[in-house]
Amino acid sequence: MAKQKSESGANEMSFFEHLEALRWHIIRSLIAVLAVSVGVFLAKDFVFQQVILGPCSPDFVTYRFFCEYLPSYCFYPGELHIITTDIQEQFMNHVQVSMSLGLIVAFPYVFYEFWRFIKPGLYKNEIKAARGMVFICSILFLSGVLFGFFIIAPIAITFLSTYSVSDQVASTTTLEALVNSMTMFTLPMGLVFEMPVVMYFLAKIGLISYDFLIQYRRHAIVVIAVLAAVITPTADAVTMSMVGIPLYILFEASMIVVKRIDKEKKLKEAKEEAESVAEAIAYQERKKTEEKKDNES
Repeated sequence: MAKQKSESGANEMSFFEHLEALRWHIIRSLIAVLAVSVGVFLAKDFVFQQVILGPCSPDFVTYRFFCEYLPSYCFYPGELHIITTDIQEQFMNHVQVSMSLGLIVAFPYVFYEFWRFIKPGLYKNEIKAARGMVFICSILFLSGVLFGFFIIAPIAITFLSTYSVSDQVASTTTLEALVNSMTMFTLPMGLVFEMPVVMYFLAKIGLISYDFLIQYRRHAIVVIAVLAAVITPTADAVTMSMVGIPLYILFEASMIVVKRIDKEKKLKEAKEEAESVAEAIAYQERKKTEEKKDNES
């Protein structure tokens, strides 16, 4: 942002004034994340029993839903022994979980602070076009996190805990590995679900178009498959499919958004061209009138 923009014109801000404004937005965001993290830290029993260890329990809501309403697809996790290998592992993972959940829960406010920082640098028509952006981004992010928690995590944990190479090998994992897996199942999905918003801004600044997305749709499928493999640490076919399918749906939704942006651009260009032609015709008419007056005089 080089200066505050408005139709009436605002005072230009210096580089250091921008840094000072950004600093306070960051400080408020960090305070919000820290406050939520403290609350999560104090709710240790609920967080670990219902959230972190929830998908490991046969009583988890996803398993109950499938077994009650879709009995043909009923599934349960296998017996999984969770251990710690270091005396400080439980405490450190408690802190890590608290910070991760603090960021997830406080994300709407963090994004609101980010929006407040960039909003003064936009024109009124740009602000109008981006109306509801904080709400949309927050809903998409939280939807991605919930999708990862209620769908990806249970399926991945069930598959991995029931997979066996021998009856003599018991399924055991560390608390740190479980926490890292739950983080990878949820937080990245929240960011990935922001794809339509990213596509919206790329289309707005002219970096992509609907024709471009149509042309490279097959390439996008390959990229989505690779991204699904990166997001899922186990990289097995089941979890990759559960990540890849919603990503492709998001890609198709993004194409619809970009198509609408292209349509608006074409209408705007057609309007501007019509106005230019009308101005040219009016100019020619004025010129002819002036020449006629000159000849008569």
